[in-house]
Amino acid sequence: MKKIAILICVLMLGKTAISADIQVTNIQDKKPTSVVLTGNLVFDWLDIAQIDRDTAIEKYKSELFGNDTVFKYNKKEFKKEYKDFLKDADYKRHYMLVKNNVKETDDENLCGFYKRNLLISYAVQYKNNLRSVYYYDALGNLRYVDKFSENYPNFPYMSKQYRANGVLVSAIYFMSHDMQYMYNHNAEFQGAWYKDKMYDRHAKQILTRTNW
Repeated sequence: MKKIAILICVLMLGKTAISADIQVTNIQDKKPTSVVLTGNLVFDWLDIAQIDRDTAIEKYKSELFGNDTVFKYNKKEFKKEYKDFLKDADYKRHYMLVKNNVKETDDENLCGFYKRNLLISYAVQYKNNLRSVYYYDALGNLRYVDKFSENYPNFPYMSKQYRANGVLVSAIYFMSHDMQYMYNHNAEFQGAWYKDKMYDRHAKQILTRTNW
């Protein structure tokens, strides 16, 4: 079974939803079913016509990738902006907390990413700045930064993930806790997540995430 590691950590008000150690599974044909989400949202990706899916893909793409989108920051300027987070000075404590399945402290939200039961990286979201999430390797070196839109954590909101060198990795439109639209660094549609399953533009299930 093929595995794809994707670092996405949605930390909101102490609740953690992680999509890491994602597995491509054998997909069986299933009868399309519309699912009603909270807030009068309906997950109908499997039922609507292809033209409607394409329209939705373009709609959320245009919202995510506006004229102000930065695909690659100046490396020096990006590192200067995040100079206080390039190295996690408290990485030993954070590592041990995450390893012991602690997801929240008084000052931060935490989550971890594992490979073969080994904690290889972790994410920290400080409660005094909920619009940023910092991803570190096991030694506390910054690898990625998530930047959320101003209305976070109120749905819908958007996020963009950048490498520590300022290069865009991905962008996500969050409709709800259960449903997201994901695009890569080239603004290409990757899939629509609903809970633990991702569907492509043709409504074919392509991925599952084990830690939803």
